[in-house]
Amino acid sequence: MEKRKPYRAAINGRRNKLSVKGGAPNYVYRIVNDVDDRVNDLKERGYEFETNNVQVGDKRVATPKQEGSPVKMSVGGGVQAYLMKIKKEWYEEDQLAKNQIVNETEEAIRANPTQDGNYGKVDILFGK
Repeated sequence: MEKRKPYRAAINGRRNKLSVKGGAPNYVYRIVNDVDDRVNDLKERGYEFETNNVQVGDKRVATPKQEGSPVKMSVGGGVQAYLMKIKKEWYEEDQLAKNQIVNETEEAIRANPTQDGNYGKVDILFGK
């Protein structure tokens, strides 16, 4: 049986600099820019730093990382970013809450526009 060659990216091709490989399957990952209070905000919402040996982006030579420290990377413009994770069940709960807000907004748009002195008609051609 012929052994498969490792993936080789072209020199002038696109690189996937912010993908995450090797993470735990029961977590959802995101790269968070360390600007304003974004990192602390997400920590309060249940996110935590990833400190395990995961690969962010394409393979690179000489990307040292101290064991047990948060996965950190430069994203340009002098901004540093951290790899953070949240339990998949919490992430899904958050997504349902976001979708509920969107659904309520759409329902308000679809509601009878003639009440409260308004007039006209709104048709939403996609969605529900």
